[in-house]
This record gives sequence, C-alpha cells and structure tokens, in this order.
Amino acid sequence: MDFTFSAQAEDLRTRLRSMIDERLPPGFLGAFTDDPADLAITIAFCHALADAGELVLAWPSAYGGADGSVWDQTVVREEMWAHHEPRGPQYMGLNWVGPAIMAFGTDAQKNEHLPKIAAGDVIWCQGFSEPDAGSDLASLKTRAEPVEGGFRITGQKIWTSYAEMAQWCVLAARVGSGAKKHEGITLFVLPVDREGITIRPIRSTMLGRHHLNEVFFDEVFVGDDEVLGPVGEGWAAIRHALAHERVGIARYARCERLLSLLRAHFGDRWSELPEAIRVWWARALVEVRAARLLSYRAIAAQAAGGAVDADASLARVVITQTDQLVAELLFRALGEDALRDGAHGGVLAGAVEDHWRYAQAATVASGTIEMQRTLVARSVLGGRR
Repeated sequence: MDFTFSAQAEDLRTRLRSMIDERLPPGFLGAFTDDPADLAITIAFCHALADAGELVLAWPSAYGGADGSVWDQTVVREEMWAHHEPRGPQYMGLNWVGPAIMAFGTDAQKNEHLPKIAAGDVIWCQGFSEPDAGSDLASLKTRAEPVEGGFRITGQKIWTSYAEMAQWCVLAARVGSGAKKHEGITLFVLPVDREGITIRPIRSTMLGRHHLNEVFFDEVFVGDDEVLGPVGEGWAAIRHALAHERVGIARYARCERLLSLLRAHFGDRWSELPEAIRVWWARALVEVRAARLLSYRAIAAQAAGGAVDADASLARVVITQTDQLVAELLFRALGEDALRDGAHGGVLAGAVEDHWRYAQAATVASGTIEMQRTLVARSVLGGRR
C-alpha cells in the first residue's frame, strides 16, 4: 500500500510546523510541568488550531470539524507528538472522547459536548483503571446502582490522567451483575466537580505534576441522560475508545525528531562517536520507521471502516519498544547532558530525560504491553479479540 502523503497533507504539515515555531517557547516540554504557564500555552495553542480549522480536522463539519481525512488527522497527530503535544490534555477529548460521543452518544450529548471539544474549550479525563483493574479493565468494581432518574456511583479510579485539570470525565462503572465480567459495564459522562467526587493527585511519580490522580466516587448521582450508549453495553464503547487512543499516540514521530536533533547536535563531531553508537542510531531510525508503517496500517484499516483492535495493539507494542530503544540511545550518546540539570541549553535540553521517563511508563499506559500482545495473539490464532 502506498502511504505517500498528498501535497495538501504536506502543506498542512508545513503550516503546523510554522505555527509551532511561532507559538511555542524554546524548551517547551508539554503541559505537565510545575509551571502553570505551560498549561496556559497549550490552551492558547488549541484555540489557535481551532481558529484555523485544524484542531478536529477529520471530524464531520456537523460537529465542528472540517471533513478532513484520517490521513490529514495523522499529520496533525504526528506534528503534535513530535513537538511534545502542544494540544496538552485536550488530546484525549480530540482523539477518542469526541469520536466515542459521535458513535454512541445521544443527540443531546453530541450538541452539548462536541462543540466545546472542537473549540478547545474543555478538558476531559478517563475514569477507567482501578487499583485491581488496570490492564484487566473488565474486572472493574466501581458500581452504579439504579435510583429514580439515574444512578448512584461508588468506587475508586486510579492513574487518571488530567483529572486535576479536567472539567469532564468519561467514567466506566458496573450496573447489575452478569455471568461474564464484560457484562454490565456502562459508560457515563459527568462533570468532575459534582458532589461526591474527590480528586487526589499522585505526586510521587516519575511523570510529574498534573498527570496522574486517584479519583473517588461516593454515591455520586448521574442522570439517565448522562449514560453514554446503552446501559450494560459499555464494553463495546471502551474497545472503540481504546483503539482510537492507541492509533492516535504517534510517539514514533517524537522518536524520529529526537534522533534527527541528536545527529544535528553533534554535527561535524558525529564521526568521532563510538561506532556502536552510530550503528545503534541507524538501527533505531529503521525501527522508528517500521513503527510508523505499522501505525499507518492500523489507520488504513480505520479509514476503511474495518476492525483495528489487533492492528492498533501491534503498532502499540512496536512503538513502545522503539520508544525505549531511542531513549536508551539518547542517554548513552549524551551522557550527563541528557539530564535536565546536566544539559547546557540547545534544543535537546530537558527533552531527552522527559522522553526517557515517558518511555518507561509506556509499557503500562493504554494497556500493558503484555495485554497488547495477548490481543494480537488472539487475532492471529482466531480466538476472541
């Protein structure tokens, strides 16, 4: 299959890079820092993208998009991830919350939520993982008990990215009991400031402030109109959401940019590096481009309306491994200058340590690498996907 981008897509890439150069300060490493200005930068950047019609480029125009192709959206994803995701926490709403609401939401839910996401005016978080239900998400224990007009939800979520800064949450809870653990799982959309919700940031993590949180639900009321999709059939929506999320994480683009910056950093001194480092660099570049092609295969399946679970999981496995390969190479090549405190300015200052930290966590985020391999194996062997 020919994955060559059109001239229109390459023009889009050029425009995005110009916007990034103009609007992002030197050394920008994303929204999840101790400096509140970094979050403000991402919010302003999202508004600028929305004004240019490029924030939700591939969404239907009826929902605030530009009727672009998934390949146009791929260009946006690649440039955002390559430059430390200047869309910040908005990424989740754009990448899968919005598409899930389009696929499973009521007209009222679409009218309420999609315009705000398309304008970059709202941040969402995902209440899926629990202390005893991470990769085995179907084992979740948070319960939604039916009451007049809706449900009362009680339980705990953990590793909830963006919860401290979010306004809305997509929450998975169990209604009733079924013979199989997938049965009864239901999705809800609700504001995070509702009575009974407590958010506790997890400060002692390698990923930094704002990123991970515990969220507690103490008999939180949600109305019947806040159920996303049919009651008890949330597992289909979760699979839909996770496939979109895994396809949308274009970390291979950041890997390739960092490899390019490393080569430029050494310039004429490149040949003075140990041969093992230079061979490692070439191997890493090949791995990055293979990961890109696997991601494109999943995107092509998505564009054709086919199942993307296994393709997305395979791409995720390879991207995760490539992430870590590149991270180790960067540290080995730069030595102490790879550390924030050891870097002496320049485009790589801080970016290498930041990449290394996230690369270690990548084997767990969006489903562990072991679970991704299981999904691929089931597909290949013809079992349950």
